[in-house]
Amino acid sequence: MDELLRNWVSHWHWSILLVVMAASTAALVRGADWLVEEALAISMRLRLSRAVVGATVISLGTTTPEAAVSVLAAIGGNPGLALGNAVGSIICDTGLILGLACLIRPLPIDRHLTRRQGRMQLAAAMLLIVACIPWRNLSHLFVEGGRLPQAAGWLFLTLLAIYLIWSVRTAASTPLVSDDESLPAASRHLFRVCVNLAVSIAVVLASSSFLIATATELAERLKVPPSIVAATLVALGTSLPELMIAITAALKGHGELAMGNIIGADILNVLFVSGSAAAVTPGGLHAEPHFFRLQFPAMLFVLVAFRVGVCRRGETHLSRFFGVLLLAAYLLVTALSYWLG
Repeated sequence: MDELLRNWVSHWHWSILLVVMAASTAALVRGADWLVEEALAISMRLRLSRAVVGATVISLGTTTPEAAVSVLAAIGGNPGLALGNAVGSIICDTGLILGLACLIRPLPIDRHLTRRQGRMQLAAAMLLIVACIPWRNLSHLFVEGGRLPQAAGWLFLTLLAIYLIWSVRTAASTPLVSDDESLPAASRHLFRVCVNLAVSIAVVLASSSFLIATATELAERLKVPPSIVAATLVALGTSLPELMIAITAALKGHGELAMGNIIGADILNVLFVSGSAAAVTPGGLHAEPHFFRLQFPAMLFVLVAFRVGVCRRGETHLSRFFGVLLLAAYLLVTALSYWLG
């Protein structure tokens, strides 16, 4: 099916490819939004607290597009697209999205959240880099690159299960909030909610397939490595759910929701997105040399800058200064990615 779709789009004019790519991204975002809404409805029906929903369901919902794109890309023979999308999404989430949210309104810092999950955010990114390094052939690191092996993918998925169970247990004591008008009605029948959830997942998978096919075709025509396209354009498209959540939360004065969602999404981009893509690929995911020259250092830079911003003593908000810093880092990495590519 994937090969058939790729052959189909190869005959399209570039303008049609752009239109389909934009439509696929829009459908992907709408499907993700719908998925989050139905997942929230299930959580309300099962009487889970909003803290549990934010730590697990919302982050899982907003990273589903990245996971769908990466898994389908890996199965379709584009492992560079899969890994690039995961790394690019972390850079986009932390650099672009948090940067824009901070510019709209300084984000309140939840010390408990940043101490507990913020450390895991940085640790997960470092684990991804360590797993990709070819330790037996370090001299060729910047020539041949590295590889995220299939075994590491299964390890990441195991850590994902542990992380989700830990998140639920640590957040289970938070009281249930049922008077939020933004939450879906808890009175709907559970079967109907599950059907809607299945349909929303199908929308995400279908739109992801078209997005992969058009992005790969455009990359080939422009002679740009697919991993570069994944780390920028596709990563931005699949990060739009986090972007909308962050901007809406900042405008409504709920910046802690934006920050929590981004931290959770970054962790899941490593454990869920890259983990699932590597797990379904016998040869693992190839980390091309430019990952070690640009993408990985850029990912660490934005995450460390974020950690510095939230760990300063006496500060209760992530200031606009750090918003400018994060946004500038994202724009610089994007420009360098296309220039070097």
